[in-house]
Amino acid sequence: MTPTTTTATAADTTSATTPEIGHLIAGRTTTGGTFRDHRDPGRLSEVVARIAVGTPADVDRAVQAAHEAYLSWRAVAPAERASRLLEAAEVLAGSAEELAPLLAREHGGVLWEARTDFALGAGVLQHTASLTEQFFTPVEHDDEQSFIRVEKVPRGVVAAIVPWNMPIVLTMMKLAPALATGNTLVLKPSPFASAALTTALRRMAEVLPAGVINVVHGEGDVGEALTTHPLVRKIGFTGGTGTARHVMAAAAGSIKNITLELGGNDPAIVLDDADIEATLDRMLAGVFTRSGQICFAVKRIYVPRSMHDAFVDALCARVGEYVVGHGLSEGVSFGPLATQDQYEKVRRLIGTTRASGADVVELGRLAEGLDAGDGYYVLPHVVRDAQHGAEICSCEQFGPIIPVIAYDDEEQVIGWANDSEYGLGSSVWTADPARGLAVASRIEAGSTFVNTHSFESLDLRMPFGGIKQSGIGREFGEAGMAEYVEEHAVRLLK
Repeated sequence: MTPTTTTATAADTTSATTPEIGHLIAGRTTTGGTFRDHRDPGRLSEVVARIAVGTPADVDRAVQAAHEAYLSWRAVAPAERASRLLEAAEVLAGSAEELAPLLAREHGGVLWEARTDFALGAGVLQHTASLTEQFFTPVEHDDEQSFIRVEKVPRGVVAAIVPWNMPIVLTMMKLAPALATGNTLVLKPSPFASAALTTALRRMAEVLPAGVINVVHGEGDVGEALTTHPLVRKIGFTGGTGTARHVMAAAAGSIKNITLELGGNDPAIVLDDADIEATLDRMLAGVFTRSGQICFAVKRIYVPRSMHDAFVDALCARVGEYVVGHGLSEGVSFGPLATQDQYEKVRRLIGTTRASGADVVELGRLAEGLDAGDGYYVLPHVVRDAQHGAEICSCEQFGPIIPVIAYDDEEQVIGWANDSEYGLGSSVWTADPARGLAVASRIEAGSTFVNTHSFESLDLRMPFGGIKQSGIGREFGEAGMAEYVEEHAVRLLK
């Protein structure tokens, strides 16, 4: 049965307690009176929240409010801005227990994933705050001829557009450096994960001057109005490569600076000295967390031909134990896909891969008592004999299906790993750290991890972002902060 969200039924659980989520503009919650229902992707008969439908006029009001706030926020001392970020981090962390279940119901994640999203988001705020004062120390050169000072100055109003898969931390990866460096923000959340994020931002905004954080909900017309607005000077976008092309085109009209963190087709290279069980202990968290719906998830696994069958047998044995169900249910390994479009895409990909003659193995089981027809549920799949160059290996699946490809030698696998239009994350698995680091240096990607490839691989001291069609610019730390400032050079001729 193919789930659908287009028709309400008598079983609808919309009620007076369903939250209504408005825009946040100049410190006030506002709506135009028009709302849309957002349904739980694991229980489509349930409405999780009613979200305000924004317009270009709402965008203009939000940008104007952000610009007005910017004129004073940019003059606040870096130490004070850092202090406010720390307060906001406390608010965000303090909201996790209440809002994580709402977030899980919005996007289909399991509860620990939603809690991790809040924890990572608070961590980004705290780390950015710790760097702020030092970051603004000007570079100076003084000699007999002249005195030179290079200052960092904010850009202005920042437009942030984030997806649904990890909306809290992905927002903080833009909000934290933007606010720390003296900019103000207008956010467009994903229509598929608006409620928990906006509620948290509304609370965070209370420890900041009005207009520093603004939120407008909506579809494509809202995104276009935001990315083309003449007062927006910077765009921070995380999402699909196709949408990014439209963002770039919109930014070109007024030469806006952009940071794009896009899709990935991350390879995991298992070397011939790797221990299979130890590798799977760490690797699997990077394959099926969030049902595979993570930009830097492992998307293709390369294994030496001599190890291939043993590796796949061990992989399938573990994945066969997985339980798929609603994210708030006990004992669930992962939840449904987040949207009907993604559900249909993954089901099509499974079908075409199987029709090509590949050995596609469906594994795991549905949770006891689950009504699979009331959600976008897909069991985990392993493609045992995938061929490099097949669609399943060249696309970003963004679902619980993983291909395993046999290779013959190190040169071949490095060439295959780099044979992609994407270049976000990657990993190398080996018993020899020196060998792993040597191979990692030859991988074309924004990040390469050795003996890890999951949330635990990330470190806020590492710049995060992609190359090729996986993005432009970097996030995290000082590299991320640098994306939100201009350098102003001042020279005194003696």
